[in-house]
Amino acid sequence: MSVSFKNYGPEPFFTDDCRKVRDFLIRINAEKFATPRMLWGAWEWAVTHGGRDNDNLAKIGMWEDGGELVALATYECPLGEGFLCLDEAYGHLKSELIAYAKENLHDNGKLILSLPDGDREFSHFAMAQGFFPTMSHDHFALLDIDAIQTVSLPKGFSFASMAEGWDWQQYNRVMWRGFDHGSKQPYDDGTISMRKQMLSSPTIIPELVVAVKAPDGNFVSHCGMWYRPGDFYCMLEPLVTDPDYRMMGLGRAVVHEAARRCGELGAKVMLGAISQQFYCNIGLYPICTYTNWTLKQSF
Repeated sequence: MSVSFKNYGPEPFFTDDCRKVRDFLIRINAEKFATPRMLWGAWEWAVTHGGRDNDNLAKIGMWEDGGELVALATYECPLGEGFLCLDEAYGHLKSELIAYAKENLHDNGKLILSLPDGDREFSHFAMAQGFFPTMSHDHFALLDIDAIQTVSLPKGFSFASMAEGWDWQQYNRVMWRGFDHGSKQPYDDGTISMRKQMLSSPTIIPELVVAVKAPDGNFVSHCGMWYRPGDFYCMLEPLVTDPDYRMMGLGRAVVHEAARRCGELGAKVMLGAISQQFYCNIGLYPICTYTNWTLKQSF
């Protein structure tokens, strides 16, 4: 193995390096979840996210063997977080990835490193380089698509998708309210442009970007599903419900409907990051956890 290093290019959005990372994440997760914290859908969601730091992209590290990407040290949106992905055949790079993240992905000396629980090598290398685990975790879970029951909505509610003509003002409304930012969402051109950017990935399948429409026409629940024909899995990101419409089964309905559509295209399971009991209540079951490790000088 003759591994070389390069920095990610400084240009944002869908560059050659962006596509190389995407193809790498597809390849290493083709048969099983190697990096559930950073699947290709999570990568492309980050690439288009309005909150991403596009000024420090060149700090992302890429390791290649014969021109093929085999390892990655990246942040998702802001500096100060680190995600490490590698081909399992290149486990000898783990210590180097941690060292690179420590040196390059910090925010004024502060860095949270997301590491998979149960990987003793990563844990030992992290501790040797001044990191220690916290009680902050990310949990990941699966939904078996063939177990989904008939999807139904309350009377007067209906499904809408990006394939049917997407109402960007309504998308902005449900995202703003669903993430608990309050009732007075901005409607300016810059905000709508940012929302369009967040759904600009060329890999998005419009039928899988689904919303629940209330009788008055407002979008009141929404989920995005990332799926690539041929993959055994789809990925949920994001999921939101308007606070005025929670506890009505709308979140469950929109997730199951989008996952069902992925199943029709070939997906067997849906993967989601779970942060509330709600996700288990709608049929997801845990498969793994990642722990957030921090540098001692962060305190």
